[in-house]
Amino acid sequence: MESYATAQQVFAAGLVFARLGAIVMLLPGLGEAFIPPRIRLAFALSLSLMMFPLIHGAPPVPSDAGSLAGAVLKEMLIGLMIGGVIRLFMNSLAAAGEVVSLATTLSFAQTANPMLGQPTATLGTFLGILGMVLIFTTDLHHLFIAAVAQSYDLFPFSRSVPVADAGQLAIQTVGRSFALGIQLSAPVLAFSLIFNVATGLVARVMPQFQVFFVASPAAILLGLSVFALSLGVVGMVWVDRYRDLLGAFAKP
Repeated sequence: MESYATAQQVFAAGLVFARLGAIVMLLPGLGEAFIPPRIRLAFALSLSLMMFPLIHGAPPVPSDAGSLAGAVLKEMLIGLMIGGVIRLFMNSLAAAGEVVSLATTLSFAQTANPMLGQPTATLGTFLGILGMVLIFTTDLHHLFIAAVAQSYDLFPFSRSVPVADAGQLAIQTVGRSFALGIQLSAPVLAFSLIFNVATGLVARVMPQFQVFFVASPAAILLGLSVFALSLGVVGMVWVDRYRDLLGAFAKP
């Protein structure tokens, strides 16, 4: 191998691949379960070879196998931390879909979610696929490459894994993603509250009126109409929040 690259270069490229491979395995859009692992790892390897000349400060080659495994494991943990935080943010769309499904009485409609590998509410699956499409149509996957390059300024090779900070960031991301999901579903929630109050008043005033048979189809039809009208705003708000999240890692 010395004819093509030195041992130091191979070791540094391996560390870059360890971090990038862990990120790509969890990254929304590229790290989905329906994409074969070999394709994801091949993409991570190609990206590592392209980004390797831009990254400096790699430690020298360890003299024993234990130190070598520790260095690779540390880079993998940092990659899993970054990719996991971005993946946790995708729960905002799932939360919004579940809330909208409950508000429109469609929570019983389950569809196989290709991103989670298990059945979820149909509207949650739809919003998840919509988010993945928006990532690629708005070129946010290009911002991911900049975030990966700048991650070596935030977490250089010489820095240990910030376990406490990573746990706190994960907790904050989960809380913010759930709050964002509630905000995205706010139009349908407001409609559901007004509609349920109105049907309750009708049932109180006219006890003989069959409220259930009239209100259920109307709740589904009007709820989905409000959801469709607010879908453009939902997409723009979510894309802006996702861009801010990647920008936190891409800051020089």
